[in-house]
Amino acid sequence: MNTLKTFFLMAIMTFILMFLGNAIAGQNGTIIALIIAGVMNFVSYWWSDKIVLSMYGAQPVAENTHLYQLVKKLAQRADLPMPKVYILNEQQPNAFATGRNPHHAAVAVTRGLMDIVDDNELSGIIGHELGHVQHRDILISTVAATMAGAISFLANMAKWAAIFGGGRRDEDNRSGNPIALIAMAIFAPLAALLVQMAISRTREYKADRFGATVSGNPEYLANALRKLDMYSRRIPMRNAAPATENMFIVSPLAGNKMANLFSTHPSTEDRIRRLEEMKYEK
Repeated sequence: MNTLKTFFLMAIMTFILMFLGNAIAGQNGTIIALIIAGVMNFVSYWWSDKIVLSMYGAQPVAENTHLYQLVKKLAQRADLPMPKVYILNEQQPNAFATGRNPHHAAVAVTRGLMDIVDDNELSGIIGHELGHVQHRDILISTVAATMAGAISFLANMAKWAAIFGGGRRDEDNRSGNPIALIAMAIFAPLAALLVQMAISRTREYKADRFGATVSGNPEYLANALRKLDMYSRRIPMRNAAPATENMFIVSPLAGNKMANLFSTHPSTEDRIRRLEEMKYEK
C-alpha cells in the first residue's frame, strides 16, 4: 500500500514540477522539468536519506553510547533490523527517521532532545520513529521532502522570472502574465505542502501508537510530546527547511505562526489525548 502511495506522491509532485516548468519556459520548460523530476525521483528513492542527513549535519553515533544501545533494544523488541543512529547538533528537541526501507533506515535525534527527556520519554520517541520504519512510510516522507525542495527551487525561479519579465512567451514572442507567474510561484509550493499534509498527519497517529506499544507505556511518549511541543515553540531550529517539516516527530517550525497554519502534523494535544486513551484499552 505504501509503495502505491509513494508512486502516487511522485506522480503528483512530478506534475507540479512540469506545471512550473511550463509556466517559466513553455514547452521547453516542461521537458526540462520532466527531466528534473525523473532525476529527482531516482535520487529520492536511492539517496534522499543521505541528502537529508547531510542537510542537517547529522553525525553517526558510536555503538557504545547509551542512545545506540537504547535504539538497539527497542529495534529488537519491535523485531526490526538495527537502523543507523545519528545525532544532530541542534538545540531544539526533535527527532526523525529516514531511509527507503527497514533494512536501509536511520534514526536521528537532536542534542537538545537528549538534554530534556528521561530514558522512558526517549524510549517513546525512538519507538515512534521505529513505527515509521515498521510501517514503511519513511520513504514517503523523505521523497516528499526532496521533491518539495525541488518545487520550492523552481517556484523561486518563477518568481524571479516574473520580476524580470521572463517566463513563457506566446506566439508573438510576448512575455507571459507576470501576475500569473507569481501566483504559480506561490501556489505550487502550497500544493506540494498540501500533498505532504494529506499523507503525513494520518501516519503520525499510527507511529504514536506503535511507539507507545514498543516503549511499554503510552504515557512515556505523551510526556515526551508535551516537552517537545513546549520547547520547539521556544527554541528555533537553525537549519530547518519547510520541505522537511513532515519528517520530524514535531514540527521544527512550531515557533513560526504562519507555518503552523499549514503544519504537516496533527495537533500535539490531539496526539496526547489519543495516547492517554490507550491506557483504558483492553
